[in-house]
Amino acid sequence: MPVWGEDSMPVVHELVRHPLPYTTMVVPTADKDVTSGMAAASQLVSLQATRNVGPYALAGRIREDYERLQGALQSRGYYGGHVTVTVQAEGKTIDGHAPDLAGFLSSIRSGETVTIRLGAVLGEQFTVGQIIVVEDDEGDGKEVAAGEKQQSHVPAVRKVLTLSKGERDSLGMESGAPAVAADVLAIQGRLLGYLQEEGYGLSSVQAPQAILHPERKQIDVQIRMKRGPKLVIGPMALNGLKRVKPDYIRRRILLREGQLYQPSVLEQARLDLGSTGLFASVVQRNGDKVLPLSEQKVPPQRERTTHKKVATQHSPAGVDGALPIDFDFTEGKRHRLTGDVGYSTDLGGRAGVSWLHRNLLGRGEQLRVAAMATGLGGTAQQGLGYDGYVDFMKPDFLQRSQVLDLRVEAIRQLLYSYRQTALLVQGRVERPLWKDFSGSAGVTLEQEHIRQFGRRADYFIASIPVKLDYDGTHRSNPIEPATHGLRVSLGVTPSISMEHQTSFFIPMNMQASTYFDLTHVGLTKPGNSIIAVRVMVGSIQGASTWNLPPDQRLYAGGPGSIRGFRYQGVGPQYGTTKYAIGGTSMDAGTVEFRQRLPKNFGLAAFADAGQVSGNSIPGHGKLRVGCGGGIRYFTPIGPVRVDVAVPINRPHRGDKWELYLGLGETF
Repeated sequence: MPVWGEDSMPVVHELVRHPLPYTTMVVPTADKDVTSGMAAASQLVSLQATRNVGPYALAGRIREDYERLQGALQSRGYYGGHVTVTVQAEGKTIDGHAPDLAGFLSSIRSGETVTIRLGAVLGEQFTVGQIIVVEDDEGDGKEVAAGEKQQSHVPAVRKVLTLSKGERDSLGMESGAPAVAADVLAIQGRLLGYLQEEGYGLSSVQAPQAILHPERKQIDVQIRMKRGPKLVIGPMALNGLKRVKPDYIRRRILLREGQLYQPSVLEQARLDLGSTGLFASVVQRNGDKVLPLSEQKVPPQRERTTHKKVATQHSPAGVDGALPIDFDFTEGKRHRLTGDVGYSTDLGGRAGVSWLHRNLLGRGEQLRVAAMATGLGGTAQQGLGYDGYVDFMKPDFLQRSQVLDLRVEAIRQLLYSYRQTALLVQGRVERPLWKDFSGSAGVTLEQEHIRQFGRRADYFIASIPVKLDYDGTHRSNPIEPATHGLRVSLGVTPSISMEHQTSFFIPMNMQASTYFDLTHVGLTKPGNSIIAVRVMVGSIQGASTWNLPPDQRLYAGGPGSIRGFRYQGVGPQYGTTKYAIGGTSMDAGTVEFRQRLPKNFGLAAFADAGQVSGNSIPGHGKLRVGCGGGIRYFTPIGPVRVDVAVPINRPHRGDKWELYLGLGETF
């Protein structure tokens, strides 16, 4: 067998071995959707960025593109149009259908670039003629009798169905509409979705079939549909429950036997059960068969939500049966151990750990035990402190979506403003009120010992915190940065301080923040560039500054209010020291620009301003202004934040700059 050397290879192989570089241009048409569709469908366009091919392979690639490009025309209703492809090189032009295309490409010198132009003659856009919905009788169980020859060549005559107004409206298309393929194909999903939401849970709708009529430049659309029986929800099985009590799921679930079968309601119930945090997965399945309304029985060895039959007199009109529903649960891990670290130049470092037990008593109760060391350095700290608590949360307390929270907490903090050792017992009930609104009310009892400016005092404080929250940002989780919408929080806390001296006072506070996405003015992509604005106002009525326990007064400064100033570093100070006295009113505002960058990074720039006064009416005091910037690194649990801020008008003995490290945005 002869062996071919590199220089003795046949000419055809030499041609194949030399790839031809080429560029593809899509000539714009009168319909920009056709132009973009041609570019998306063309193999010439998609493959030109990879390695080039030889002349024969390129000729094949050109010819294969005709069918793809013609499909792009027809998908927009241009069934009478045609595609043009021209190939140009070395000053010569040839049509893509030319028989000698491969020879032309073979004659091009090595290194010469080929220019390929893709165009189209659109013609008139076809429209939709009749939309016919026929009965889908496949699988109806009919059999050919023995000895009877089946006439498979005879086309089936299908019954034309009369649609209700709702069914007709759900099509989303009328005669005379442009024959755009995506719009025609979307009929299937819209009609099927409507039928199932009307209770026809076993309905089926086949993909629309187009019948072309070139003589009148129209297509008729035929759809095969089978409604099936109208159903209500039958017995519900709860499978896979181990430590979660079935009675808790029965109270929690958003379904009742006898209500109309609707996939959206079933999916909402599934998502709601998943939101409890008790399950790794929740899967909803339809039962094996439809039960007549008079024969609904609980299958053996299956936990059903109720053993009662669905009362036919309460079922929706026209119901034919009940469909059993199965929920398959995989319970999640019950225990979680997490760490918490943070640092700022004013409050110093903190480090702690918390342990969480989900489903303590079998009905979603949570027990959390946490311990944290605080005051690890910091310009606002005088020593090491701690914060430890035990928290018990009971979901669906007395009624659905109402939460009971009980907490016992021990605090020690050695601030320059005051030194505090306290024990708190808190109880709170929280529940959603209206769309995006929630409210809470509770009782707090606090026994504390405080030392301030050389004076020691013990306080026993009883308070009733009441809070109303609005959150229109619609975030998927609380730590996710908001990109739009408005948040408002209002709080009123009637309080009485006893033991050291008796005083009755009412702290009131309001915080509002809003977020504007610059994509609305066409500058960036959604979520990339955000302007965030925050306003805070607080006032204490009923007592003067010196008649209030030091920890109940209002302060400002730090990452939660005015950055660039140390924690509690804004407001009246004791003599010429850097010890803050606190006040009975506070107001602060922030403007922050947040910019997302590639590789999960981001930047921020901000300006904060605010003041604290002994006057109970906000707007008094020495206005302090700080500004700064920072970087962000976005993780699945929120952005890691590093900010540096400086004061514009630094107070006497105030810090020159502040550094803040944390998780999540400041607001």
